[in-house]
Amino acid sequence: MAVNKKYERQLKKGVFEILVLQLLSEKEKYGYELLSEMKERSNGMFSVKEGTLYPILYRLEDEGLVVANWTQPKEREISRKYYSITMPGLVVLDELKNLWTEFYTNVNNIL
Repeated sequence: MAVNKKYERQLKKGVFEILVLQLLSEKEKYGYELLSEMKERSNGMFSVKEGTLYPILYRLEDEGLVVANWTQPKEREISRKYYSITMPGLVVLDELKNLWTEFYTNVNNIL
């Protein structure tokens, strides 16, 4: 029996923010780059649409966990909005990683 998509969405929804913060802790990225890398590194499991990603980025920006900067385009290039993690974002990421480890361990204790 296939997993109900509703349950799959619920599980994924809870980890998007930590994944975005982790990717931004490695290197500043623009939106499409985040989407592509998340999809590639998760073997397609976290293939999300822009409509999912950008509200998360805006919320993280409002909370001061990421900042956004527009690039100055070179000739024949488009300007891009790059996101990078802030020091408070790194602190929150570390806390989320610790919580994730505890969460994962205890879920597996039950499963």
